[in-house]
Amino acid sequence: MLDQNEIELFRDNVRKFLEKEVAPHYDQWEKEEKFPRELWNQLGENGFLCVDVPEAYGGFGADFRLSAVIVEEASRLGFGALASNLSVHSDIVAPYILHLGTEEQKQAWLPKMVTGEAVGSIGMTEPGAGSDLQGMKTRAEKDGDHYVINGQKTFITNGQHSDVIVLATKTDANAGAKGVTLFTVDATTAGFSRGRNLEKMGHHAADTSELFFQDVRVGADQILGGEGKGFFNLMNELPRERLILALSAVAACEGMLERTIEYVQERQAFGQSVAKFQNTRFVLANLHAMVEVNKAFTSQCIEQYGRGELSTTNASIAKLMTTELQGKVADQCLQLFGGYGYMKEYPISRDYVDARIQRIYGGTSEIMKEIIARDILGR
Repeated sequence: MLDQNEIELFRDNVRKFLEKEVAPHYDQWEKEEKFPRELWNQLGENGFLCVDVPEAYGGFGADFRLSAVIVEEASRLGFGALASNLSVHSDIVAPYILHLGTEEQKQAWLPKMVTGEAVGSIGMTEPGAGSDLQGMKTRAEKDGDHYVINGQKTFITNGQHSDVIVLATKTDANAGAKGVTLFTVDATTAGFSRGRNLEKMGHHAADTSELFFQDVRVGADQILGGEGKGFFNLMNELPRERLILALSAVAACEGMLERTIEYVQERQAFGQSVAKFQNTRFVLANLHAMVEVNKAFTSQCIEQYGRGELSTTNASIAKLMTTELQGKVADQCLQLFGGYGYMKEYPISRDYVDARIQRIYGGTSEIMKEIIARDILGR
């Protein structure tokens, strides 16, 4: 078990890497709407990918908290797009393969994901099926010892760079949730193609794509977690996904507050710093208090996750409250910047648009409320 000093030393190393290798180029990547593929290799070389993957598969077998630190620091520095791509690779795809995969699947993909040689994405969302995964239309039809996959996915993080896709399909169109099966699909497989790198309101540097599957033939050995067990496995893995989103939201809030506090102390209005006005002081005090409360709850969730006790409800509470707060912090901090907050040269403008997606992906706020309501009402 790592002590806090070790965690903070790791955090310092992550921040130094981001400040040196990412910060000078991030604005340009935002304009290009994708960061370079080489960055994945750099992250791997520095030990910042899939850090809690066991040593047997090339990882460090580290505490989950170190994986969280990487996403937190990217979020705190205002690199929301990078945080999103990292969390999908290290905190969603890698755990799926580690927890559900055969030994062959683990050996095939996890060492490469640790080094950055392979990038992971997860194919769930479709043009007509977002939160309602049972409504997906991508089919995997059995053909001897193989399956033939046809369908399309959209809004796929890491879609342009991905080398392995954890793909959700229907193997039985009439079985509802029990008809969903996951596969690991190698991006070099014939019939797989990438569509557009999608243009978004925020997270411009994030690689977000359409994926197409036309008669993609995969072996039965590429089934991940058992045929017909995909929906259950997806639900079982969602708490970590929602926890990492909550942690990134809290860190993003802290970063916005840091930048706003610095600005209002320097900015002069009516002969004094903006920080001297009661409205400024009360707004910042209120936001700080809410961030600290949410930080305490997410810390509790981290402990529960470490013990294998994080419930779907608590993960949903964390995701709901922190991402809603992120939107509030972005809005109120931008207001304190005045007209300059609306200018792209100030990072708070990017913080504002980047915050909006947090209430949508990983399960919308409305879905989080429904999960919580079912738990407290019993249905």
